[in-house]
Amino acid sequence: MAQLSYEQARDELASVVATLEAGGVGLEESLKLWERGEELAAICQQWLDGARAKLEAAKSQVEAE
Repeated sequence: MAQLSYEQARDELASVVATLEAGGVGLEESLKLWERGEELAAICQQWLDGARAKLEAAKSQVEAE
């Protein structure tokens, strides 16, 4: 599976959270959803970290000029 975009990961994570909050799924399914949520949160964090690094690099370049 190709890397998800930030928006795709965020939207799927929101869906996972909504499903878990709604309840009605068994323990095994809840654990699978939780694990998927952890994966999606990590993908989102990678995107945010990358964006932060780009902003910091741009800021440093502007300050150096």
